[in-house]
Amino acid sequence: MVVLSIFAKRFNHSAMNKIALITGATSGIGKATAITLSSNGWDIIITGRRENLLNELKNLIQQTSAAKVYSLSFDVRDREQVNRAIDSLPENWKKIDLLVNNAGLASGLDPLHEGDYEDWEKMIDTNVKGLLYVSQKVANLMIPRQKGQIINISSIAGKEVYPAGNVYCATKHAVDSLTKAMRLDFLKYNIKVGSISPGMVETEFSIVRFHGDTTRASNVYNGITPLSAEDIAETVLFMVSRPPHVSIDDVIIMPTAQGSARDVHRQ
Repeated sequence: MVVLSIFAKRFNHSAMNKIALITGATSGIGKATAITLSSNGWDIIITGRRENLLNELKNLIQQTSAAKVYSLSFDVRDREQVNRAIDSLPENWKKIDLLVNNAGLASGLDPLHEGDYEDWEKMIDTNVKGLLYVSQKVANLMIPRQKGQIINISSIAGKEVYPAGNVYCATKHAVDSLTKAMRLDFLKYNIKVGSISPGMVETEFSIVRFHGDTTRASNVYNGITPLSAEDIAETVLFMVSRPPHVSIDDVIIMPTAQGSARDVHRQ
């Protein structure tokens, strides 16, 4: 009983009155993270391009938890939109304790010599430039307070490469490098920086990659049990519930049936 009491004391860190800003919260990992954190005492700023889905999520959170919710509709690829949106937050909502850089996508799956320039630019603008724009803006709100945490949702594609994954893998390798660099840049400001690199997660990811081809997208997960958005959201919760002196810098999480970026055992 004594051991259990010590364990509970060590890891039961209240999130009351803490604020998390989550990008790409309209679906998938971002939506699941917003729901999970709000159910565990966090107030939430949800962001995304689809305002109708943000409104639906806001209503759901308000109906199922005591959390306060603020929504911002903007495109992370547009620096002016990012700055304008975050500047518009009321002062009490600018005390952001956690940034989850979740907005990201894959677009296309082609060998480099057959690649589509529009796919390339969409991935680079969202996965790299969007993360930079939001991170800089929010970090400058955390730095004066000398505390905060940033979690970048990366991918196993940021650790390995696979055929036809060229530009997507490059953007996620950039996220991996930026996470490490941000950790050094923000070290003296007491801001934790970490990343989660999942393998196959069944969300809208493959539908977006294959430009709305739901049949091709569903084939990606045939014969396996992929990760769910909730699996990643629970990992975020684990990272943010560590004691102040503990920083989880990097998490790789895979379905049991996936051994690497390209090796999958299907049944």
